[in-house]
Amino acid sequence: MSDPARSRRLGSRRTRGVVACAALVLLAGCSTGQSVELAGPPPSAEDAQACRDLVADLPDTLAGLQRREVTGDTAYAAAWGDPAIVLVCGAADPAGRTDASTCVQVGRTGWYVPDSVLATTVDGDQTADVPTTELNFSPRVALLIPGRYRPEGFSDSIATIGPLVQRHFTKVGRCL
Repeated sequence: MSDPARSRRLGSRRTRGVVACAALVLLAGCSTGQSVELAGPPPSAEDAQACRDLVADLPDTLAGLQRREVTGDTAYAAAWGDPAIVLVCGAADPAGRTDASTCVQVGRTGWYVPDSVLATTVDGDQTADVPTTELNFSPRVALLIPGRYRPEGFSDSIATIGPLVQRHFTKVGRCL
């Protein structure tokens, strides 16, 4: 017999991840001063409680930015600043990631950043938005840090979120 919660999910986990990442990019780019509307698939039933616990434990400030009001699936997401740094819990594995992909290690967490974004850093360009996904723990957490907050916004964000991920989630691997 199939699990009813699984049969109600739309698309594959990869497809949902691409949709969630696209929603992050669109939302974080909005600079309206109003609440941030978050749309996308909720985490799986088995990840939902851990995500709610993480979001409830998130700080009021991140990278020196005040937490913003969000609408939509607020139990699984948060935002800070304008334009918003956006966190979504229950994200899929990021598209384009391979076993050879680089991760930024902070404590026991491993944050995947696409090679194309890492290349901008090497080139001295600090303006590109930084999508990053934590890969050592489950469920996955995705962050989108607008380029205007680089470089400190990225390092401050993962340094703050990392210990919370370790506290609330299960270690499942090691992103190198």
